[in-house]
Amino acid sequence: MKLSSPIHRLKQEARRLARETGVPLHRALDRVAAREGFSSWSLLAAKASPSLPAAELFARLEPGDLLLIGARPGQGKTLMGLRLAVEAMRAGRRSTVFTLEYTPRDIADRFRAIGVDASTFGALLELDTSDDISAETIIARLASAPSGSFAVVDYLQLLDRRREHPPLAEQVSALNAFARRRGLILAFLSQVDRAYDPAAKPFPGLDDVRLSNPLDLGLFAKACFLNGGNVRFQRVERAAA
Repeated sequence: MKLSSPIHRLKQEARRLARETGVPLHRALDRVAAREGFSSWSLLAAKASPSLPAAELFARLEPGDLLLIGARPGQGKTLMGLRLAVEAMRAGRRSTVFTLEYTPRDIADRFRAIGVDASTFGALLELDTSDDISAETIIARLASAPSGSFAVVDYLQLLDRRREHPPLAEQVSALNAFARRRGLILAFLSQVDRAYDPAAKPFPGLDDVRLSNPLDLGLFAKACFLNGGNVRFQRVERAAA
């Protein structure tokens, strides 16, 4: 089913509807989805983001990796992060989702949108929707996580949102050292600059990542960029330890 507008435009419309009517955002999203012919926003999002090869991507990740998942809005970053978490849990590994963007209900809806009942994974799945997500809190939360555990951070730029937090470069450097020391896999959803033009190149790249403050992207071991339901995977040259 063809949408009347790109999914990021529909999200903007839902946010405007929520402000104007005073209804919760998840209900506004569902109203927009109903107009588009879907029973819920989660189903619309799943249909609008074609199935991505999460199993293949997860097989390329190694303990100690930091993965960057970059795309413009509506291209499936969140669903890719959750699919990777599912692959980890199917392998018996613990997965943690850190998000300031979504509520627990939103995350449950998005798991259902990819055909997964998150409750079936029990204690393997943890969710952190606290208001203060930073390198310090991520490290504290994962301090006892076994080697091979997976975590997704939604999203990279949120680490830089509070002035009392260390600079983004220091936070990512600390997470890089922590992941390598503990043998964890950390995936960061990332915004892509609005100047990226898909007509000029099929996928965004590292030079299109939106950063308000300096960050050595060599701290990431691997990256994948999404556009139009397709994925480009690449290895990133390691920053000096």
